[in-house]
Amino acid sequence: MDALFNFISNSSFSSLQTHKITTSLPFRTSNSLQLSSKLKSLSPVSLKSPVLNNRVLDKRVLKCVSNDEGLETSSDDGVRRKNLAVFVSGGGSNFRAVHQATVKGDVHGRFVVLVTNKHDCGGANYARENGIPVIIYPGTKGEPEGLSSSELVVALSKYNIDYILLAGYLKLIPSELIRAYPNSILNIHPSLLPAFGGKGYYGTKVHKAVIASGARYSGPTIHFVDEHYDTGRILAQRIVPVLANDTVEELASRVLRQEHKMYAEVAAAICEERVFWREDGVPIIQSKANPNVFS
Repeated sequence: MDALFNFISNSSFSSLQTHKITTSLPFRTSNSLQLSSKLKSLSPVSLKSPVLNNRVLDKRVLKCVSNDEGLETSSDDGVRRKNLAVFVSGGGSNFRAVHQATVKGDVHGRFVVLVTNKHDCGGANYARENGIPVIIYPGTKGEPEGLSSSELVVALSKYNIDYILLAGYLKLIPSELIRAYPNSILNIHPSLLPAFGGKGYYGTKVHKAVIASGARYSGPTIHFVDEHYDTGRILAQRIVPVLANDTVEELASRVLRQEHKMYAEVAAAICEERVFWREDGVPIIQSKANPNVFS
């Protein structure tokens, strides 16, 4: 069965995307110097504080950035510990999983701020319990303290964010933020993109659609974020079988367990600067155990 999964992972699903170069993953090379000349490193983004129309930031923004504790950096084998932001709309189980991995030292990064569109969601409450500041975005009638898109960029820049992880955040990411953090925003989706993705496909709706389609396999996808829902470059996927008598809840639970594991692994890779870009623009992850192996 494992051999079947590997075949599907490396063949069938990769064929859903059309690229200039059709190199299958994982691939190996015996010449790391030759490989490095073909790959572009994923460099963390560090922002300077932008100015908004030459005006002073209002109290809502200042409140968001008033806590500067824990932002100093440290090093481990020459790699700086990365500052992470997370966006959530609900319970934030993926956020919790990655946060626990940072606490254990499995991920060489720290969550320094959480952004949510629901101030009382489970993910926001968990952040507060762990001393992580919470920012409300966007501002609505229900969330009058929420920031605008430009204010959000300013607020995040104060935390020297390297990467942004979306963990069940249901709002479209503003273009201002994507431009400020190019190739530095990741999202996790509960299906094998590009299948069952896009606007309206989230949570149990995804699993319901997968089962109804008759698909035999599903699983989570981690991808970079662009200005549309679920269309950014795919970084990692993990196959989960869809059983003949699966309920939505059973499939969702099976996929979620893999989400937690995979997001922590990918977070570790980006924090250790092991993500590279293939010549055709596809992001790949370098193995920690064997630098000549990518997936």
